[in-house]
Amino acid sequence: MEVRTLRYFVAVAEELHFGRAAARLHISQPPLSRAIKRLESDIGAVLLHRSPAGVTLTPAGAVLLDEARTLLDRADRIGERVAAVAGAATLTVGILGDGTDPGATRLAAAFRRRHPDVEVRVRETDLTDPTCGLRAGLVDIALTRGPFDETGLTVHRLRADPVGAVLRADDPLAHRDTLRLPDLVDRQWFRFPADTDPAWQTYWHGGEPREGPVVRAVQECLQAVLWNGTVGMTPLGHEHPDELAVVPLTDMAPSRVVVAWNESDANPLIPSFARIATAAYRA
Repeated sequence: MEVRTLRYFVAVAEELHFGRAAARLHISQPPLSRAIKRLESDIGAVLLHRSPAGVTLTPAGAVLLDEARTLLDRADRIGERVAAVAGAATLTVGILGDGTDPGATRLAAAFRRRHPDVEVRVRETDLTDPTCGLRAGLVDIALTRGPFDETGLTVHRLRADPVGAVLRADDPLAHRDTLRLPDLVDRQWFRFPADTDPAWQTYWHGGEPREGPVVRAVQECLQAVLWNGTVGMTPLGHEHPDELAVVPLTDMAPSRVVVAWNESDANPLIPSFARIATAAYRA
């Protein structure tokens, strides 16, 4: 019974959906299904009930899920302890924009409890690099938002936040309950520099080319709204000055909070960080 196969099983058992589990594992669905069938054959028991409504655990599957989590946790700790002895007990984390997200706060506390001897170095980056320096080798792992070019990266979704239009409070549109992108078609938007990741720019520009001031940081975005009546997008739930208003946009896909790292990076602290982040953001 391979550790990798157990990871596959745990992903399906937690997601209760082969498609979501495959996306979480960054593999296609057919090899995942084959791996689970081989595992059931090796164990000699049905682990999952499959139906058009989804996937449910059998009693045998529930037992294996509990045992697999324990075994995988021990396997992870072995790698972490070896890395610490070898002097690799440091992790540089890139954080995009606002590091005060409650999920990030829970993550920091949980990571300290799990890895009290690891030195965490935080690099906060502006909005022009959604990978937070991953491609330049400046960080080991990034706590950021999508979408961006994922070539060569492993990207795991932590949460999806609805977005809204950020407006000056005295803007006539600020009194609406909801907005759609066509409501903002003739307005000035804050924009990112031309060399910013195209997927990132397209999303935060509402899928259209925009005119308006070029910004690089969250505070620059907000100041452009306050001083010039510029508009743009922001995740809902963030606190803003009373002079600003955020109105939900009903025709925009949510903003994905993700953790990302280079596929080739073998630092054993990275998968541990990703697992702890998943639990912290689900809370």
